[in-house]
Amino acid sequence: MNKTIVIGIDFSDCSINALEHAITIARKAKSKITMVWVDHLDYSKEIFSVEPKDLINEVKKRFDDLIKEHEPQLIGHKMEYIIRKGKIYKEINAVADEQDAFLVIIGTHGSSGFEEFWIGSNANRVVSSSKKPVITIRGGIDVAKDLKRIVMPFDSTKETRQKLPMTALLAKYFNSEVHILGLFTTSQDDIRYRIRNYVSQAEDYFKKNKVRYTITYLETDNISETTINYAKKVDANLISIMTEQETMFSNLWLGPYASQMVNHSPIPVLSIHPDQSYLYYS
Repeated sequence: MNKTIVIGIDFSDCSINALEHAITIARKAKSKITMVWVDHLDYSKEIFSVEPKDLINEVKKRFDDLIKEHEPQLIGHKMEYIIRKGKIYKEINAVADEQDAFLVIIGTHGSSGFEEFWIGSNANRVVSSSKKPVITIRGGIDVAKDLKRIVMPFDSTKETRQKLPMTALLAKYFNSEVHILGLFTTSQDDIRYRIRNYVSQAEDYFKKNKVRYTITYLETDNISETTINYAKKVDANLISIMTEQETMFSNLWLGPYASQMVNHSPIPVLSIHPDQSYLYYS
């Protein structure tokens, strides 16, 4: 089965950095890459400094140049692009659904002078409304593209285990070491026992799938801060989290934890949305 990685592109340094990370993963996954550019209001005219009538031709030219430069690195797999008009997060996620992508990658801070284009609510909306796993990568951060170390925090939520399969898949591609991080936010014995049990299940899963791992437990009163600090300490290349959004249909925003991670982590973040039909664990 052909795999696809979808990438949001605005041609800023940030989005090109995201593309380079995607290429590294695509080579291991033997997948094609689909780049998506969304024509959104008038920002494009200023970014590209071209006449409105020439904008789409300029975008196509830039995509053609990217394909010429980078497609040979995919060794037999294709790079393509799609141009859409509308809301950024809706169009990126629509393409991911149409192509049944196994991963979406976006930059979260452009260097084009239009930082608000990606950061904040737009990045969170891509993540929170996506049915696919999403990797967000902040601009201006020098992180090795090979996923040598992946940090995977566990809390007391039932959904926290749903990130295991995708994390294991990426780890196997790169022979990564996964740092299972059990985070205790309370002294209540039943909650602490639940977290230890979830970590034990993760350990069994990784043993079965021959994924290298370590286990660390930390006390914390700020999960996002502790996770990021630990990831920095071990020089991680990726943090794997759940969006941990409530399942109510009326909830349109990420919870504070995931929002902080997406917006502030200097290390790329893999965000996975809870799935009601998830069958790995009950």
